[in-house]
Amino acid sequence: MSDLDATLADELYRALREGRTVPPLMARHPQLTIDDAYAISLGALERRKADGERVIGKKIGVTSKAVQDMLGVHQPDFGFLTDRMYIEGDIDVAANGLIAPRAEAEIGFILKDSLKGPGVTAEDVIAATESIVPCFEIVDSRIQDWKIGIVDTVADNASCGVYVLGDARVDPRAHDLPNLHVTVTKNGQPLSEGYGHAVQGSPAQAVAWLANTLGAYGVTLDAGDVILSGSLVPLEPAAPGDVFEMQLHGVGGCTARFI
Repeated sequence: MSDLDATLADELYRALREGRTVPPLMARHPQLTIDDAYAISLGALERRKADGERVIGKKIGVTSKAVQDMLGVHQPDFGFLTDRMYIEGDIDVAANGLIAPRAEAEIGFILKDSLKGPGVTAEDVIAATESIVPCFEIVDSRIQDWKIGIVDTVADNASCGVYVLGDARVDPRAHDLPNLHVTVTKNGQPLSEGYGHAVQGSPAQAVAWLANTLGAYGVTLDAGDVILSGSLVPLEPAAPGDVFEMQLHGVGGCTARFI
């Protein structure tokens, strides 16, 4: 890791802990590469682990065209999930240090076997998956005003915030993942809908991409990991008092309530 990467890792780690933003990285350091972004992300993660956080999963983001167009980032990104990011019950915006949270409905994968790229296929992902689960990822950005490029979001742990899992756990082999249909409401009103094929043609293909991309850096998807496969719908801003509900038809539902 370069001195600059280490400095930016410290900066983003402090911003996360203090619930504040920093100016876009690329605007200040246009020479940064994707490899730099990954080094920055890992550096910040090591600082979080030193604080006692434990990695329990990984995520892929910016997979669907709707989200790519919304953020102006036209390739997927990836990040890590820790035990402090998993929320059971209400999402306390202030207590979790959320700055400008946005809710997105996803299909989560719970792995029974590890996966390491390169060469992982969608079929390998299905074989390694214990169950799928409806979930909300609440993305957030430590980059000022969400002015992110791919380097900014990767360095910022793929703009992760927190996540909520529904109660359902079903065998992915019993479902046509590309055609799974999700509907989302906000405060009781219809908000959006989407299908599994919104994420790289299939959420299993998105997870394969993640395994292969992380494999290039020596990182595995591990047995027991929760893997978030990307939003099926556009991101929606969330504030205290908002209640989001999703129904992954044929699988189950999930609720994200903000306080």
